[in-house]
Amino acid sequence: MQDQAASVAATGSGTEFLDSAVDHVLRGSGASVAMLYLLPRGENTLRLTVLAGAPGQLATPWNRVNLSAPMPVADAVRHRCLIWLGSQEELARRYPRPALVLPYRFCLAAAPIRTGDRDRGGLVLLWPGAHPPELSAQERDAVVSGCRGMGMLLQQAESSGYPVLPGALPRVLPPPAPPVPEAARAAASLEFVQRLPGGSCALDLDGTICFMNDAAAGLLGAPVSELLGTLPWESLPWLDDPGVEDHYRDAVISRRQTSFTVRRPPDDWLSFHLFPSATGISVRILPADRPHSTDEPAPRRAAGASGPSRATALYHLMHLAATLTEAVSTRDVIELAGDQIMPAFRIQSLVVMTSAEGRLRIEGRRGLHPTLMDRLDGAPLSSHTPAAHVLMTGVPGFFSDFAELERGYPTAGLRETVAACAFLPLIVSGHPVGALVLAYDRARAFDPEERALLTSIAGLLAQALDRARLYDTKDRLAHSLQAHLLPHTLPRVAGLDIAARYLPATRGMGIGGDFYDLIRLDATTAAAAIGDVQGHNVNAAALMGQVRTAVHASAGAPPDEVLARTNRLLTDLDPDLFTSCLYVHLDLAGRRACLATAGHPAPLLRHPDGRTEALDLPAGLLLGIDPASRYPTTEIPLPPGAALALFTDGLVEAPGVDFDHATAALAEHFALALDQPMESVADTLVRYAKRCTPGTDDIALLLINALGSPG
Repeated sequence: MQDQAASVAATGSGTEFLDSAVDHVLRGSGASVAMLYLLPRGENTLRLTVLAGAPGQLATPWNRVNLSAPMPVADAVRHRCLIWLGSQEELARRYPRPALVLPYRFCLAAAPIRTGDRDRGGLVLLWPGAHPPELSAQERDAVVSGCRGMGMLLQQAESSGYPVLPGALPRVLPPPAPPVPEAARAAASLEFVQRLPGGSCALDLDGTICFMNDAAAGLLGAPVSELLGTLPWESLPWLDDPGVEDHYRDAVISRRQTSFTVRRPPDDWLSFHLFPSATGISVRILPADRPHSTDEPAPRRAAGASGPSRATALYHLMHLAATLTEAVSTRDVIELAGDQIMPAFRIQSLVVMTSAEGRLRIEGRRGLHPTLMDRLDGAPLSSHTPAAHVLMTGVPGFFSDFAELERGYPTAGLRETVAACAFLPLIVSGHPVGALVLAYDRARAFDPEERALLTSIAGLLAQALDRARLYDTKDRLAHSLQAHLLPHTLPRVAGLDIAARYLPATRGMGIGGDFYDLIRLDATTAAAAIGDVQGHNVNAAALMGQVRTAVHASAGAPPDEVLARTNRLLTDLDPDLFTSCLYVHLDLAGRRACLATAGHPAPLLRHPDGRTEALDLPAGLLLGIDPASRYPTTEIPLPPGAALALFTDGLVEAPGVDFDHATAALAEHFALALDQPMESVADTLVRYAKRCTPGTDDIALLLINALGSPG
């Protein structure tokens, strides 16, 4: 490595020496795949620069890795340490996202490349699945010294004025060339292949057919000349099945033998046996009997496995990953998880448990409710129970039958309520925050692939639950804030029958800034206000409180002055949110009302004879835009029996419905309730709104009915 660094300084180029360094680490460590990432100065994204031992398309999802991403190489660079993952299950537990895309058996090491205090990149190495679960001292030394040497190469290249920069795509190193045999040996080898029963072919690491004998071509039903140089799942339509390509990827990544059976139309069955190495894949093709079940084209699972096929599991997992992005609350996450994974894995009960005040707590569940789970609810975290153990240690537990569970936890007092179960840690930022409990009504063998898939599911759920719990907390805080800012009760005003309703949105995120208020000024005057702050968040709720306070402070002044003062206050605050507001001054002795609006929907006026109309008010500008805005006032008579309905637009707005038509329909319902008390009328209008509006906006409603005499 030091000689190479000196050569870099002399030649001013580090590209070819980096390639050589990667090859050197591969041979020294015995790894099968290497991925070298560089971190350009001033950037936060690692970029794949050199790839060896695998085709470029397999590494495409990780060509660019952000330093903050939950990925092994990002953690290795960020924490400046070597990360070792000795099994597929450990990868799934710690890094569920890459484990879902690569659900194969392999071991992985990620190490940083540094010089001094400068982070220059990272190296990822993969070993076949047969590798022991621990990294040997010799392998560790090869990785560490290799990264140190690469750092020196990069530093020397930069010092010489020729820094090594990542290209648009990684350089894919060719596999090591096999020794060239003598002509006689080559001929003998070819004859040996031709004498074998069935067909033989070879694939490059990228899946391209590079050799095929006549027997293989005959079984596949196509000439050798048409198949050479092609990908089998592209040149043979009946091999265009995700499971076929999945087995090829498994062979490349895990470097282990794999086999599967596929039907060649019309009804011929062929078995494919893949034998991978560092240079490619040898394939044996043989006629096969028709399988007893044709549910899956590639029956490679362990004997007795009771889980779903990989294709089925991945289908549900991809759906789960996509649908969890739409989950808002904790309940949403649990419901979506149950819908996606319970049918796929034949799960009878799904329970999410967290900790609260040192005890286990059931956060939510789907399916059957075994007594086992109820017995765990409220158990101390120090108890000898499987859920507590998983939550405290982060280590999953799989129990093929109840006897195995009882042997592991003989003092837990568990009754035989499940046949098999799995306890999986819910890990967020490296710390267990809960447990996912899966229960089955039949004994089952959890093979390594199913364990890894279930662990990956728990990782996805943990991240989604973490986001959902944050939302739940913010949502509770926001609604509590809004509830405290709205009036708990309305004052009793002689001569008025009053009712109010507030309904938060039933769908969507956050809260609105809808508000209403009734202010008793003196024995014969009162004021009413209703408004809507733009937005659905805590800021909107807080601003709503400020607007309501400002209106309260100015109440008693003429309506135009009340809105003008409130507008100037909001303009000074510059909250970047606009507010509509309607203010009404009620003169009960003179039986008149004076109104002004700042961009708010006009109220409904129901005359004593039942005739109802939306008032035509001159609209002023929304509050918070122009400090010099003026708000014209309108005065109307308010004789005994007349009633006003003040409302926010959530009561009438619906997609594809004209606002004026919706308001007219609301007026008809208001008119029909002529002789009813305002509390009953409010219930009628709210029921109407629930039927006609989508529920994506908050609703505020304030009804005022003038009685026969004030007092």
